[in-house]
Amino acid sequence: MDKRESCGNSVAFKQPHGTQIEFTEQKQELSKRTANTGRRTLSHSISQSSTDSYGSVGSGSSEDESSPRDRSQKTHQGLSDFCVKNIKQAEFGRREITNAQKEMPALMVLRKGAGGEKPLAGAKVLGCTHITAHTAVLIETLSVLGAECRWAACNIFSTQNAVAAALAEGGTPVFAWKGESEEDFWWCIDRCVGAETWQPNMILDDGGDLTHWIHKKHPSLFQNIKGVVEESVTGIHRLYQMSKAGRLIVPAINVNDSVTKQKFDNLYSCKESILDGLKRTTGVMFGGKQVVVCGYGEVGKGCCAALKALGTIMYVTEVDPICALQACMDGFRVVKLIEVARQVDLVITCTGNKHVVGREHLERMKDGCILCNMGNSSSEIDLGSLQTAELRWERVRPQVDHVVWPDGKRIVLLAEGRLLNLSCSTVPSFVLSITATTQALALIELYSAPEGRYKQDVYLLPKKMDEYVANLHLPTFDAHLSEVTDEQAKYLGISKHGPFKPNYYRY
Repeated sequence: MDKRESCGNSVAFKQPHGTQIEFTEQKQELSKRTANTGRRTLSHSISQSSTDSYGSVGSGSSEDESSPRDRSQKTHQGLSDFCVKNIKQAEFGRREITNAQKEMPALMVLRKGAGGEKPLAGAKVLGCTHITAHTAVLIETLSVLGAECRWAACNIFSTQNAVAAALAEGGTPVFAWKGESEEDFWWCIDRCVGAETWQPNMILDDGGDLTHWIHKKHPSLFQNIKGVVEESVTGIHRLYQMSKAGRLIVPAINVNDSVTKQKFDNLYSCKESILDGLKRTTGVMFGGKQVVVCGYGEVGKGCCAALKALGTIMYVTEVDPICALQACMDGFRVVKLIEVARQVDLVITCTGNKHVVGREHLERMKDGCILCNMGNSSSEIDLGSLQTAELRWERVRPQVDHVVWPDGKRIVLLAEGRLLNLSCSTVPSFVLSITATTQALALIELYSAPEGRYKQDVYLLPKKMDEYVANLHLPTFDAHLSEVTDEQAKYLGISKHGPFKPNYYRY
């Protein structure tokens, strides 16, 4: 099997083997930096992803402000292998998880259809994702399918405290709370790994922090790990870099570039959640405002479509001529940020690159300009350039800072430059069902694959699996697919049962 070949059959779901997909390795530099504002420290996690959300669940300001690390907590069963904000919130979190299940039909189908077979029996899954009601449904689905799970958060702001408590009460060791410090973040990951008492054999990562930590601190664990499933741009960049350098020692599945992730999580999810995040944090009227979106990939397309519908005047920045042409034909002005920095009211980054907004742009921005990030990494905004003695930071509300210039000019920075929708708003459970189902199938595929099918490289999911995930969600809309006749299938050179598009097809 060629190492660039797509994933093969899933033992539990009998998916046919995929064919080769060419993947051009992107060359954007990724970096990790702890941001320090002078008056206070900006806690930093390397990774953010567009898979989950922050809501009001268990995040009230009336909570005990002491660190959970300083308190001893136990579940009703007497378990203490967890660290969450307040285990007493578990009942509230359980209601949120139950509500999310109603909007995540495909995972419920997996529970019913494969629960008896237990395709993940014996799997010990280490997870590092956003801990919200949506991912709680995924975690508990993996448990129904036979896996043992331990979980940490990939983002310091996105954890829903009550949901984390509910997971811990249900028996899943969870190490996460909203508002972790930098030190807390890595402490939680290390406790989640539990290297002294637990031997994982699968990793589900979002951003690559967990994979990085094991490589750095516990490399011997990879002797038992069968593979890594990664769903973020940042994490995928890291895996391809490791593969190229010969440092990737287990197979990995790239969920981020599956059709179901790109087109639904990145596009439709961001299309709805960008407005929710902006309204919750700023409350401003957007009709007539001038907005620049940096990057016109799937996330940028979703953001632009949503803001255009509110009557904003839209600009787009791009480096890719194909994406730039798409923006032009969708009716947006393509400009350089430096050209419009003085006049725009809102700047949104979603490129996946580093320092797209630099100090030269920030100096030109007008008083009251709102700055936020919808891309995967907090490195898109050069926060380090704002950590100078002449600038003053004011926290005006949770996840909203004013950066004040000596002349009184204020830039409104949201979520400390982290992923806005996961830090400040909610993401629809239904669209998260699509991504979570893809993650679950990828875990089953890697875990169930016969020895030797996958080498030490990064693989893409087959088209057939994407179609299967989409099919599981169509009944929600009472959608009825047309059927291909034998004659039509022969004419197109495809199977009557799919896949219906070649791997090179761009939806």
